[in-house]
Amino acid sequence: MASLNKVMLIGNLGRDPEIRYTEGSGDSVCNFSVATTDKWKSKSGDPMEKTEWHDCVVFGRTADLMMEYCQAGTMVYVEGALQTRSWDDAEGNKKYKTEIKVFKINWLSKTKGSEQDR
Repeated sequence: MASLNKVMLIGNLGRDPEIRYTEGSGDSVCNFSVATTDKWKSKSGDPMEKTEWHDCVVFGRTADLMMEYCQAGTMVYVEGALQTRSWDDAEGNKKYKTEIKVFKINWLSKTKGSEQDR
C-alpha cells in the first residue's frame, strides 16, 4: 500500500515570518508558525479552548511572498507534509525538529500590502 504524508491547516500566523538565505545558492527559506484553536464546552457548560502551534517552512518565491505580505495574525490556509530534521547544537547534542514543509499557501485575510493597494 502507498503512504501519504499530507497536512492541511487553517489558522493565524503566531509571529511575523522570518527569512534567511541558503549558503551558496542564496535560495530563500521562510519560517513561520501557524496557530490552530479548538473550542468546545466542558460537561459543566464552561467554554474551553486549546491552541496548537505548528512550525512551518517554505522555500523560494513563496518564501519571499510570505515576507512581503504576511505578519503576525494573518489567516492562512497551509498545505504541506511533515518533515523531521536533525542537527548538532553548539555542545554537540543531537537536536530534532518536526515541521510542516509547505507546498501551498493561500492568504485568507488582509495582508500587509492589501490596504495600501486600495
